[in-house]
Formats: sequence, structure tokens, C-alpha cells
Amino acid sequence: MNILELSEQEIVRRGSLDEMRRRGIDPFPADEFPVTGYSDEIKETFTDDAPQREVSVAGRIMGRRIMGKASFLELQDSHGRIQVYVNRDEICQGEDKDLYNVVFKKLLDIGDFVGIKGYVFRTQTGEISVHAQQLTVLGKSIRPLPIVKVKDGVTYDAFDDPELRYRRRYVDLIVNEGVKDIFVKRTKVMNSMRNYFNEHGYMEVETPILQSIAGGASARPFITHHNSLNIELYMRIATELYLKRLIVGGFDGVYEIGKNFRNEGMDRTHNPEFTCMEIYVAYKDYNWMMEFTEKLVEKICLDVNGTTHVKVGDNIIDFKAPYRRVTMTDAIKEHTGIDITGMTEEQLRDAARSLGIEVDETMGKGKLIDEIFGEKCEGTYIQPTFIIDYPIEMSPLTKRHRNNPNLTERFELMVNGKELANAYSELNDPIDQYERFVEQMKLADKGDDEAMIIDQDFVRSLEYGMPPTSGMGMGIDRLVMLMTGQTTIQEVLFFPQMRPEKVQRRDKEEAFTAIGVPAEWVAPIYKAGVYTIDQLAGQTAGKLHQELCGINKKFKLGFKSPLIGDVEQWIAAATTSAAE
Repeated sequence: MNILELSEQEIVRRGSLDEMRRRGIDPFPADEFPVTGYSDEIKETFTDDAPQREVSVAGRIMGRRIMGKASFLELQDSHGRIQVYVNRDEICQGEDKDLYNVVFKKLLDIGDFVGIKGYVFRTQTGEISVHAQQLTVLGKSIRPLPIVKVKDGVTYDAFDDPELRYRRRYVDLIVNEGVKDIFVKRTKVMNSMRNYFNEHGYMEVETPILQSIAGGASARPFITHHNSLNIELYMRIATELYLKRLIVGGFDGVYEIGKNFRNEGMDRTHNPEFTCMEIYVAYKDYNWMMEFTEKLVEKICLDVNGTTHVKVGDNIIDFKAPYRRVTMTDAIKEHTGIDITGMTEEQLRDAARSLGIEVDETMGKGKLIDEIFGEKCEGTYIQPTFIIDYPIEMSPLTKRHRNNPNLTERFELMVNGKELANAYSELNDPIDQYERFVEQMKLADKGDDEAMIIDQDFVRSLEYGMPPTSGMGMGIDRLVMLMTGQTTIQEVLFFPQMRPEKVQRRDKEEAFTAIGVPAEWVAPIYKAGVYTIDQLAGQTAGKLHQELCGINKKFKLGFKSPLIGDVEQWIAAATTSAAE
């Protein structure tokens, strides 16, 4: 890498790296470093009257106070931080004191990994610390961390730009307290869910991510090409149809936790790649699944937070079961005053427009009802609420309601104004299922790119017979948002999808040499903040000449500095080139 592409601190750190190697110290050793204690456990278990405890700890240097022959460093491991006392004569037993005087004081930096062997003690100020007897370099950091300082409860130089935090999650995890806790809770959420299902005797399975038909939901898929088979495949939008094939095959209960992909918008609650759980249980209906779901969510909240109450934004949400139940028709009537019962497609389109909702001719009855509910009702349900009994046009995979053939036995669990779970009494009549798929294809012909495609093999599986079954899907990312009190999905994804990082556009070296700039001076010109011929044309010769001479001296490039007349000629040539 060209030295001019580095910051001053990066240059210094690379110099320290080289100096360590010259001294025979491997800055990136391969040897195992046995760890026998962690910061939180060491502090929690220490007692003044206990025998002296020998420990071996490892982590990243996050702060140092050098005071002559003795110093303190703050070590951050995977569990937290602990203070380490370093004495020159203890870590350097012989005459050679370079490990302390040179390596520790001059060559180590904030962010470097070290291993410490020593014993636990309490300092005169009462802080439980590790007294170092051996120090080992475990990993050199050649790029400086952002230094976040907290004084009197006020944070300075915070690393809080969302764009940077999400792109560089590794830095976010290092310097921002509490971020790691969110992801620890995410794991607890998934463990709690798996334990609940496993205790009920249901089996975790895996189904294909690449599918020949994007089925199981109404969504726009990602499309890819399989070269060997020479066919188009879809990244799955749901696991439903494969899991129900397994119920046909004889399993009483199966579930899958995995990635789904939908080629749709991105916002505070949507990411194109997301984690979803789906479960299917034979001989059950949606009434049973409602009780099963509310007990599941209550258990997860207790396991993760120790309480059923969670603060999300300005709302305190109580996940204590049971939850309120409201029909889709009643919900729309309650919030709009419109009774959608028996409405035709045109009547629904007119009703939507009367409510100020933008609609078009490609939308069928199901999508129109969905738009009305989404715009006028969904956001009002803060406490956990089951919206039940959806119109049949909204639910092509759902069993007709036992008491009303125009409705389906479906529910969605709404929390904090968003859908958390979706469940059905599953449609197991193959003839009815086929007819519903045909209706979906008619919507696709009208231009609805989210309409379902007929999955002939799935229909064939139903023809072999599927028992009464209830299924439920739940968005894991949204569940974690709720359990951790987060209001954006990006906060609960280690690496959310981002736009490509902006890169400074620069003309190639050949463009500069073509107008008379010597090749060795192109990099210094970039360093001076001039990246294109157009930018060079707008420069002041005296100022640019001074900057280039300064760069030559500061970075010890050893070039013969250009005359101001040379710089004037470059600018003149650039001006001519830019005008052409």
C-alpha cells in the first residue's frame, strides 16, 4: 500500500509493527494462549479473604496510564473490561527491560491484543485488578480505533453515525457499550424458542433456500441462474410449502429457523435478507396455535428479560398472555367506519381511495383490503393483539372459516404497530388449493408481481392427503427488536444490507501523465485532495506547490520538488483538457 494512502497514526503503527519484528517479537503469533478467567467472573468472585488467585486473561488494550516503572492498562475481553497493573521489574525479570521500556510503552497501542498472566488483587483505590507477571503480544492493531470518552456521564467523540456503525459493526461492537448485549439477547431468544418447540416434541428441519418456484408467501423474489441445470431459481421467500410436504410425509410437528429473501423495500423494519421461523403441527387449528403462540412469546420474554414488560421507544409492552383477539373486518370498521363485508373489488378500490390510499388496477380484493388495514389499522395495535378471520382473497393457503366461507381461519399477531407472527388453519383440500392458485395466477396476469405461482408438486403432495394442520411463521428479527427495545431492524442484525460504500472518484494516473504530470507526483496530488483533471484545473499554483513540497518533506518521499512553474504548467494543461 502506498504510504500516502495511510493516516499518520497508521504509518506510526506500521512502524511499530516492523520494530517488533526486528526485535524478534511476532506481532501475530500462532501459539495458543490459554485463558483461565474473564473480566466479569473475576470481579464477581473476588473476595479479600480468599487465597490469592492465579489467572491468565487476554483481550484488547482499551486504555493506558503510564507512570514510570509502573502502569495501568484497561483490558477488554469478550465479557467486559478489567484493569491490569503492569510493573516493569515484574514482567522483565532480568537485566533486559525492553519488554516494558520499549515494547509496552512505545510499540503497543490502543486496540492491540495482549495476554496477561498474574494474580487478582484489589488496588488501594478499591478496584479489583490483575497484577501482571507475564505479558505476551497476541495481535497488533494497525488501524486506530475511534476513541469514545465518557466523563461525568457525558460521552465525547461518540462512534454513533448509523452509516458507519452498521458498515463497521466490528468497530461498533468494540467501542459502544451495550451493542454486544443486543446480540447476546438475540441468541437467548432463539435458544428459548428452540427449547420450547423441542420440549413439545417438534423437530427442527432444513428445507431448500434455492427453489424452482417462489412459493409460500406473496412477495417479490430474488432470481438467480443455475449454470449446470441452465434454469432460473429463486431465493426462497418462505419455507411453508416444503414444511407442509413433511407433514404430508408423516411428521406430527416440524419447524425451521432460517433465512428468507424478499426483493422489496428497505426501511426501519424491513431488510431484504431476514430470519424467519415457521412451525407446522398436525391435528391442530388456528385457535390452538393462538394459545401456543402467546405462551411462546411470553416465555421468550421472561427467559430473555426476566419480566413480561419491555420498553420499546415510548411504549411499555406487556407480553403476559392471553392477548386480545379482533377480527380483520371489525378492525377496519373500528378505525375507518367502513364495513368491507360483501364488497366487490371496485367498491373496495373506491373505499381505499376515499381514505386517501393510493391504489391501482392491478390490485385484487386481497391486496386492497391489505392496503386499507396496513394504512389505517396496523399501526394502532401497540399491545400484543391477534387480528383474526381474514377475507379469503388475502389468504390463498388458508383453510376457509368453518362458519363463514368468505373468511379464512387465519391470524396475525400485531405488536408495537407491526406484524410479528402469521398463522393459519392450513388448507389441506387439494382441489380448493389448486383453484386458489389459479386465482393468484389471474392476479399475476394483471400485473401483480407478488402473486403466487402454481406449485404443481405441492398440490400433488396434498392429493396424497394432509391431516388437519396449523402453521405459524414469526419474524425473528422483529421479535428480537421487541425483546431488546430496539426500534430499527438494523440494530439487531450484525450486518444489515447497505448501499455500496461511496468511493472518491479519481482519474487514473494515465490521465495526469498525459497532461505532463510526472507519474511519481500523481499520488502526492491525490494526497493534496486533487483527484481529477477538472479539480486540478481549478487549483491555485502557489498553494498546490506549497502542499506538494510539504507532502514530499513530511512523508520523506525523496522526490525532487517541482518548481512553481512546473505546477503552473500542469494546471494550464488541465484547464485546456477540461475545456475540450
